[in-house]
Amino acid sequence: MRNMLQTAILLFLATICVNPCFSQDMAIINANVATMDSDNPKAEAFIVKDGRIAAVGTSEEISKQIDADMKVLDLDGKFLMPGFIEGHGHFLMLGEMRMNLDLTKANSWDEIVDQVRLAAANTPPGKWIIGRGWHQSKWDAPPSPNVEGYPTHESLSQASPNNPVLLTHASGHMDFANAYAMRLAGVEDETKNPKGGEILRNEDGSATGVFRERASGLIHSARYADEGQSKTKVSDVAYLNRAAELASEECVRKGITSFQDAGMPFAQIDYLKSVVGTRVKPRLWVMVRDSNQSLMLNLKSARTIGFADNHLTVRAIKRAIDGALGAHGAWLLQPYEDMPLSRGLNTRSIASIEEAAALAIKHDYQFCVHAIGDRANREVLDIFEKQFTANPSEDSRRWRIEHAQHLHPDDIPRFGKLGVIAAMQAVHCTSDAIFVPKRLGQRRSKDGAYVWQSLLKSGAIVTNGTDAPVEDVDPIPCFFASVTRQLKPGVTFFPEQCMSRQQALEAYTINNAKAAFEEDIKGSIEVGKLADFVVLSNDLLTCADDEILDTKVLQTVIGGETVYEAKPE
Repeated sequence: MRNMLQTAILLFLATICVNPCFSQDMAIINANVATMDSDNPKAEAFIVKDGRIAAVGTSEEISKQIDADMKVLDLDGKFLMPGFIEGHGHFLMLGEMRMNLDLTKANSWDEIVDQVRLAAANTPPGKWIIGRGWHQSKWDAPPSPNVEGYPTHESLSQASPNNPVLLTHASGHMDFANAYAMRLAGVEDETKNPKGGEILRNEDGSATGVFRERASGLIHSARYADEGQSKTKVSDVAYLNRAAELASEECVRKGITSFQDAGMPFAQIDYLKSVVGTRVKPRLWVMVRDSNQSLMLNLKSARTIGFADNHLTVRAIKRAIDGALGAHGAWLLQPYEDMPLSRGLNTRSIASIEEAAALAIKHDYQFCVHAIGDRANREVLDIFEKQFTANPSEDSRRWRIEHAQHLHPDDIPRFGKLGVIAAMQAVHCTSDAIFVPKRLGQRRSKDGAYVWQSLLKSGAIVTNGTDAPVEDVDPIPCFFASVTRQLKPGVTFFPEQCMSRQQALEAYTINNAKAAFEEDIKGSIEVGKLADFVVLSNDLLTCADDEILDTKVLQTVIGGETVYEAKPE
């Protein structure tokens, strides 16, 4: 499959001409610079040469170093900071979501059915209708009929009798299918739940249309087989190009200069090597998510650091041990408050994750494991500690728990003690807070849900991101969630865990760089580092809380190249 992809890429590239990145030497003066450099936290000006920071200082100091052919950018006091680093997202999925039905704004199941009905009227029979973003806990009222609060497929099947439909939950950990799609997947009353997944059923044993966690694979496999595609669409270069372009455009428009992708198969990583720095502007740091067998065969050759002038690095492995809280898939130590017979799902065996961890040690990869529930986090910490004990090193391996959302208080100090990075997404806190106490109860919510300050006090590095397309990739609402934990005016979610403004900016810049072993080249405005920065309309360190969400990205610069500039109002 990798050879097929490489051939397709070469044939495609032979037909196009891609313009190289253009970096112009420049001087930035009269700026309000938050450097994220602890030794020199504020500055007024700096010089960019050959895509890197060449000098930092006052406007008076920098003005003396300006060459005649250097572009000068006078910011007249505007706020400038290192470019935002998206700490955990799904780059190509972000682009794909823009190509399909957006269900994030639906206030009811009926609205979603109406969206599908309209799409079906404009889609050739037999062609799949794809959407993403629904969340039953955020609708105005429960659907009727429902099972465990989730709708049943009848109305959707009536709205689209001639097209298979696949609608992915906002969390990405559950899917909804109509009768046509289930028929293609061969789902019947006798179909057993796959390990680590669940087909939600009516009392009579018939499938409702909801496929939780690894059961979703039944519908996805049917889709790929029906469309004649591989699981990852790696042979469709035009499709990948469109997804990559849409994701790139959205990221730079929102001030993101680097993007840490939380899991791609080797074939998609091969594709990225043909487009990073050209078709794709943000720098990518990618976790490999492929089978253990594939890891054994490919890890050694795939390890890549600083490819294409630091536009692609591959030095991490991704695994997931449980699902998402919103889909009742997070693996818990005690049952769900609103589903007392369930403790969630362990989606990947401990033995499988231990095998991947050993491969990470052998090939000097970081190991990044999705864990949301308190049982999941404990199990992952145990796996990490076992590997660290068996393979001692004086250097931190900077292994990461992706999400680390719901922790038992006894496990919080282990992050700092073991040097495990809590790769979190602050916007999940305020997005999910409406249902977290329903799932966990007040005590577990208070003591272990999104406990940023508790983790920081343990000595752990806490990073930030959005898990896009689960949430909007925009860093500004995520920063707002970090420092306010505000659901709506006057309503906050355990505000004692709020980050300070400084901590929140560090989590989105220098901490994310450290979490990728990239603090020597990005994450702060320092001499020798890549000239990746953003200019904003508000000072995020000092503006009022209610002004944060009004902040606009005025300019995004990557390696000295202006990749986005807002139009004058």
